Amino acid sequence: MEENLTRGVKTLLGDPKKAVLKLSGPMIIAMLVQALYNIVDGIWVAGLGSNALAAIGLFFPLFMVIISLAVGIGIGGSSAISRKIGAKNKKMADSSASHTLLIGFIIGILLSCSMFPFLEEIFTSIGAKGEVLRSVVSYGRILVGGALILISSNISTGILRGEGDTKRAMYAMILGSGLNIFLDPIFIYKFKLGVVGAAWATLTSISITSLLMIYWLFIKKDTYVDIKFTSFKFNIEIIKEILRVGIPSSFAQLSMSLTMIILNIIIVKAGGTDGIAVFTSAWRIIMLGIVPLLGIAIGVTAVTASAYGAKNINKLKIGYFYGIKFGIIIEAGIVILVILLAPQLSYLFTYSKGAVHISGDLVKAFRSLVWFLPAVPFGMLTSSMFQGIGHGEKALAVTFFRTIIMQVFFSYLFGILLKFGLPGIWWGIVLGNVTAATISFIWGNLTIKSLMKAFKSLP
Repeated sequence: MEENLTRGVKTLLGDPKKAVLKLSGPMIIAMLVQALYNIVDGIWVAGLGSNALAAIGLFFPLFMVIISLAVGIGIGGSSAISRKIGAKNKKMADSSASHTLLIGFIIGILLSCSMFPFLEEIFTSIGAKGEVLRSVVSYGRILVGGALILISSNISTGILRGEGDTKRAMYAMILGSGLNIFLDPIFIYKFKLGVVGAAWATLTSISITSLLMIYWLFIKKDTYVDIKFTSFKFNIEIIKEILRVGIPSSFAQLSMSLTMIILNIIIVKAGGTDGIAVFTSAWRIIMLGIVPLLGIAIGVTAVTASAYGAKNINKLKIGYFYGIKFGIIIEAGIVILVILLAPQLSYLFTYSKGAVHISGDLVKAFRSLVWFLPAVPFGMLTSSMFQGIGHGEKALAVTFFRTIIMQVFFSYLFGILLKFGLPGIWWGIVLGNVTAATISFIWGNLTIKSLMKAFKSLP
């Protein structure tokens, strides 16, 4: 059996510190490339004018639903696979991979069938009309129609991550983002498809990535898990295991989007549209600072899941704490850079005559909001550990408590009730995150101690 282990599986079963580093590195690179793609994509679409940007903005909530479900189920499947690998149960790891793909297939079909016929009614009810309505419906039909491809691609990378093969997951993600960057101007301007071209570029690039996944998983077959639907046996317990992590993970993704909507309302009340301009600009940079943590989170989920499956609490604890230390070091470096470069970063968003008046406020926002980052590893990686051990509801609670409750509460308290205005909101976001991260970290430690007692009582 030992000689059949892939390099990724050997990494998962080996030293937890090395595993976190090896699994996180490729994911950090892949996510930085994806962040770059999001920026470039916006630049290409911006060239079409405000109607195109409005259409993309209107479709964004629906797109978030699709991506949140895809990412969530991918995390649920990845966690289940890693736990089975830790338990050295290859048959159940294979079954977990097959069930994850099946769930993704069903969700993709249901989303397309439920959304596609009603897109015009949905966006009309929101208030879209004229050219914007036509653009968002045309754009949406392509991506909603291709929901199965979008979801399957995300789930396939989740399967690779689950068996510790984050390098190939990275190759797939970089290929998709790179193709999208390359195809955007061709479809939008060369083929003169406008905003619809952006949708076709996205779907085409992800389709090519999906073909690569099909080759790896079903043709080349050099992955640790074997996916064979000819001998597939439905297992309700595996379905529950995947969904227990996957569904809360999806809701956690959506809760972060909901938080941004609520914060925007609070900010408008305190600082008007200029406040939104300052927050949106500063938050883009702050969110870039979180990208490395997203990669580390994937490593922590896989390592803690494998350790949990092996009933090795010491390895689980080491992987969890090492991930947090790694994250804090990275975020500390980012904090220093943002504080030092705040005027230069501000200039990127305020070089025009129409925006120069918010430059000073934006510098202050950077130097306040950046303190959000050092506490994030405690909360985010505790959530990842909960996903690893299959406690998806706890992972959701951590995210919900941090975003919807703490950040919104403190922002409203300092910005509106205590009338500190925009600076109060910035520090409210920071304090809310620090408070939630502290409580989450304590909860994570108590959970580990509880697991330690439970594992000791096992025969």
